[in-house]
Amino acid sequence: MTAYSKNVNGSDFHWDMEKGEFHFENDEVVLFWVNTAFKTLLDSIEEIAGENEAKLVLETAGYRTGKTVSQFYSNTLGEPEEILKKLPNTYLTAGWGKTDIISVSFEEKQAVIRVQNGWEYKVNTAQNKDHEGTFLPGHWAGVFSGLFGETVWYEVTKSQIEGDQFSEYRFSPSSVTPSLNISTLIQEQKKAAQEEIENVTRERTEFLSEMIKEISSPIIPVMESILVVPLVGRYNELRAEELLDRTLLNLPLYKATHLIVDLTSLKGVDDYTLSFIDKFIHATAILGTKCILVGISAELSMQITNRGHKINKVPCYSMLQNGVMHALDELGLELTKK
Repeated sequence: MTAYSKNVNGSDFHWDMEKGEFHFENDEVVLFWVNTAFKTLLDSIEEIAGENEAKLVLETAGYRTGKTVSQFYSNTLGEPEEILKKLPNTYLTAGWGKTDIISVSFEEKQAVIRVQNGWEYKVNTAQNKDHEGTFLPGHWAGVFSGLFGETVWYEVTKSQIEGDQFSEYRFSPSSVTPSLNISTLIQEQKKAAQEEIENVTRERTEFLSEMIKEISSPIIPVMESILVVPLVGRYNELRAEELLDRTLLNLPLYKATHLIVDLTSLKGVDDYTLSFIDKFIHATAILGTKCILVGISAELSMQITNRGHKINKVPCYSMLQNGVMHALDELGLELTKK
């Protein structure tokens, strides 16, 4: 024989060995070993997509197959009541576990079912999971949505894998759909990705800011009592205050009597920058440190004059060497060859 047929408690099975076909309820099917092959399939989906994504994939697939089942039996049996009488036995003989329809209200579009020893429970047990799966409740949500002609969604009220004797699902009208869940997941992922980018950007900005603080205006000891601070680039309020704070904290540590401020690499000089230089000079003077300005170009000199700023009683030089020689002279020191 090349063809076999079997009716199991009202469900028809048919094998065509010559064609290599297996039919259940007049449609082609395939068998999987639950604890090995099927588990491996679901494990692979979760490994590739991620746990939350895999749950949503199974829920969506369950819902859509449920809609397909309701459509199939609506075309063959017609009446929703007759379909619901047949479905528990269909799922039982198909290996989906023992399903009991506890209550159904076509007027209120509500239903309650219980599933015991379903294939999803068995797979999840083999996966060592401790929370209810999403395929079967999603599947029955699809079935009832098709039969009610209105979107319903599920609520898990009992869970076999969490210790109950069976899993129980309640269904009622809802605006929730797999498409909405997918959209929500995408938005959550976008938000998480954006937050991650913002965190990385903030951390990198803080790191670079600290680095810039360290290298942009270093305090350079020339010799005992004499320090040089080069002003590099443009100065806004943050950089200016940071430089002033670091300088004032370090002057007593170096026991500096003279501070040479090198303006050679200063860029974008404006009123704020000139006011800051004036503030810088007065602040160092309070600590008893004499300030010397060097690196003043003709252009910078004109800018200071044109803007009405006056730098009184502060030695100014165009070259760093001149500033160092001035400080040495005031200290009664001089450089000589050996």
